[in-house]
Amino acid sequence: MFSIFELLPAAYVPLFIFLARILDVSLGTLRIIFVSKGMRGKATILGFIEVLIWIVIVAQIFQNLDNWINYVAFAGGFATGTYIGMFIEERMKMGVQIFRIIVGEESENLAQKLNEAHFRVTEIDGKGKYGPVKILFTVAKRKRWHDLAEVVNQHAPEAFYSVEDVKHVSMIDEEAYTQKQDLISRMLKLKKGI
Repeated sequence: MFSIFELLPAAYVPLFIFLARILDVSLGTLRIIFVSKGMRGKATILGFIEVLIWIVIVAQIFQNLDNWINYVAFAGGFATGTYIGMFIEERMKMGVQIFRIIVGEESENLAQKLNEAHFRVTEIDGKGKYGPVKILFTVAKRKRWHDLAEVVNQHAPEAFYSVEDVKHVSMIDEEAYTQKQDLISRMLKLKKGI
């Protein structure tokens, strides 16, 4: 049976294994992210491609069991692919996150500052080790993480915050909500005869 590897000089096979493994593992990392976010279609397609590449690589290794460089290329490609997959995922900034911010009473204006930065905030009174605290919750798109951190660091540098990915969220589209409220206000004014 004809194989593409027959066209490659033997010295290039480890390089091919290394590069293919990088692609395979990077796709695997993205697939896991898509699965965690409920993106079934994308995860399925990436899973198919990932396994197809893996089978081609493993078949090549089994055909050359005496070449230890292939093993090193396989392991090196896995490690590099993991790093690159994480790098790509970080750059994509997909999804929604929940931000929990705990501040002392001296930073009570943080909720107002976050609202001014177009973050919707839920505020709860709490009690910490050293007395009363405010617990702020906000849900925002992941790409807004730096905006939120900047507001918190500027107005409450002593704050403790944690961030967690959210699989599903029902968020109000601010622009559509504002337009709807404007329409309702106009209709009420017409009803009152104003």
